[in-house]
Amino acid sequence: MTNPLPPERPRQLPLDLGRAPGFSRDELIVTPSNAAAVALIDQWPQWQANFMVLAGPHGSGKSHLASIWAAKAGALVMDAAEPGAIESAAKAGANVLIDDIGDRAIDENALFHLINATRETGKHLLITSRRWPSQWPVTLADLMSRIKSAPMVEISEPDDDLLSGVITKLFADRQIVNDSTVVRFLVSRIERSLATAQDIVARIDRAALEQQVRVTRQLASSVLTEMDLGQKTLDL
Repeated sequence: MTNPLPPERPRQLPLDLGRAPGFSRDELIVTPSNAAAVALIDQWPQWQANFMVLAGPHGSGKSHLASIWAAKAGALVMDAAEPGAIESAAKAGANVLIDDIGDRAIDENALFHLINATRETGKHLLITSRRWPSQWPVTLADLMSRIKSAPMVEISEPDDDLLSGVITKLFADRQIVNDSTVVRFLVSRIERSLATAQDIVARIDRAALEQQVRVTRQLASSVLTEMDLGQKTLDL
């Protein structure tokens, strides 16, 4: 008589607690890839101009740095695509952050007036973009002149040291003790993006809770494989 199979252990479905990574200015990891951008934030309000541009690729961390500056400067955070937003900012007489401009149509007259108002009131304007200012869809000559005269700080895609430090911190924020080989494995294989690092650590954490195992290189590899297969399915 064969022994009955033991009952299958129910799969644990972890609650999504919405853990937000804590990256305050004091917790920032500074490496050559982001040093100039961090210096820009640290130097405020002793900026060389009232209007500054922070440019870099997706996932480089520019929006996070800009949000630190906005909190520090008490700045209004504006969406350039929202009708009337730039015009309202020009009338507010405040420090202003416009995040991720350059990919969509811009209210050129309003932006021109905002740049002038910022200078006249002694306030500061920070604009972030994935594209160089010369590539913004601007046709107003006076506005382009203002944009070209603005100092620009470039932030590069995360280097190995920054990506490694961020992944280590993301695990620590989730109270996950992991082997350094896991971090090195991820750094060598994932897209060089801080947003991607955050997503992958969250997936690994969820997988470890569901399977009730600790975080290992093997678990990380299986998560990456699942993500890759999912992407291939979407591409079909």
